[in-house]
Amino acid sequence: MPKGNIINRDRFLENIRAKIGGIATDKPVEKPTWSVTPQRNVLEGYDQDQLITVLKEQCDNIHTDFFQTNVNELSATIESIMNQYQSKTVVYSEDKRFEENNISDFLAQLDSFKWNRHDREASVHFAERADIGITFSDITLAESGTVVLLNDKGQGRSVSLLPANYIAIIPKSTIVKRMTQATDYIHQQVENDEDIATCINFITGPSNSADIEMNLVVGVHGPIRAAYIVVDDI
Repeated sequence: MPKGNIINRDRFLENIRAKIGGIATDKPVEKPTWSVTPQRNVLEGYDQDQLITVLKEQCDNIHTDFFQTNVNELSATIESIMNQYQSKTVVYSEDKRFEENNISDFLAQLDSFKWNRHDREASVHFAERADIGITFSDITLAESGTVVLLNDKGQGRSVSLLPANYIAIIPKSTIVKRMTQATDYIHQQVENDEDIATCINFITGPSNSADIEMNLVVGVHGPIRAAYIVVDDI
């Protein structure tokens, strides 16, 4: 189908901008300064250890297995989870933190595949049949038990979505109170004119759904089981 011509687009958009408050391309939208911000009072005063406790308790509510370890025991913890989930094949993201946490060699010894930004088809194909997908969390929301993945070409969404099971490695330093702090971080990136992730995923445990009577079904459109591993990096 041939593309049509766009006629009077600028005048049309100017009319819409005028109707909704005089917004223009040379007049950026200003964020309001609210007189009341109750969202910032949630978990006020909590330190990192207290946030870990909140995260651990929330994992029970979202059917997620919780583990806490250090860098030296991280490989052993992953191996233990793999045995628990009866898993053998692993797909993991292209992320320098695997090397920084000394688990690259361990993963290379397994039937594993590192996401290849230059061969998306092969990466997706392996992820489809992998028993476990492993990523690092970029921001972790204690209140809801949510890991935030700032996806890029080296960390495809398929790593956390397609395998039968999912492991999120959570550096202790990434844990924040709630969604408020995550959006603050992303907003600040925009304000600083930084490149932001092309896809930002918020993952809260294994996939699940509920019908109109709120009967929970886990594992309906993604990983059946999920595990969070908090690693002390501070």
